[in-house]
Amino acid sequence: MRHAEFTTSIPALAAATPTAATRPAAAVDGSTGFGGTFGQVQNEVADFIQNGDAGLSGSAQLSAEGRMWAARSQQAASAAGIVGDADASPDQQSFLDSIAPWAREAANKLGVAPELVSAHAALESGWGQRPLKNSDGSSTNNLFGIKAGSAWHGDVAESATTEYVGGAALKTSARFRSYPDQASAFRDYAQMLTDNPRFRGALGTGSDAQAFAAGLAKGGYATDPAYATKLARLASKLQGGS
Repeated sequence: MRHAEFTTSIPALAAATPTAATRPAAAVDGSTGFGGTFGQVQNEVADFIQNGDAGLSGSAQLSAEGRMWAARSQQAASAAGIVGDADASPDQQSFLDSIAPWAREAANKLGVAPELVSAHAALESGWGQRPLKNSDGSSTNNLFGIKAGSAWHGDVAESATTEYVGGAALKTSARFRSYPDQASAFRDYAQMLTDNPRFRGALGTGSDAQAFAAGLAKGGYATDPAYATKLARLASKLQGGS
């Protein structure tokens, strides 16, 4: 997931998309053979993720390959707390409570509901359970997976990340921003979004989770093709939706 100066890493959801080991990127570039078949499966799974069983009927039932990837997607999403109607677990609620003041502050600056910011932090950090680490093992407090580009003059941590190239998930490493505390991370996140015109579509979207997620995705916040769907669904859940 790569931007000009920052990136997002979603380790909890990497299994939702085929990895480079299971799907050579060079093969998925045509309308026939393996590429064409995978393209059809990818469309099926995308529809399944977005619409659930309601998006499938009659001849549109998932193929065997589609069912396999849909199952993996659901398992990964469930692990991250994206699907299902259950309330947040105690650990998840504790995470939400701990970031609430900073989420509200950032949300006010962005013109969005605090739940949308909290959902973004939860998605990127695996509910705070998979924070990016400094070389000494301490947390970078980088809950939003923001990269340390040339304009960043603060502390930096090298960490593994997942980039999607041509739809394939590839493991790589990158330099990420490191913060002294969570408050600094949220303030830098809000500043980065407001300063970058690419994310204008996400600003001022209020409680509209779909618009917020779509604005971030359109601006290139992540290379994961299903990123907007994942974020919107998690944000809607935190807002009390299904």
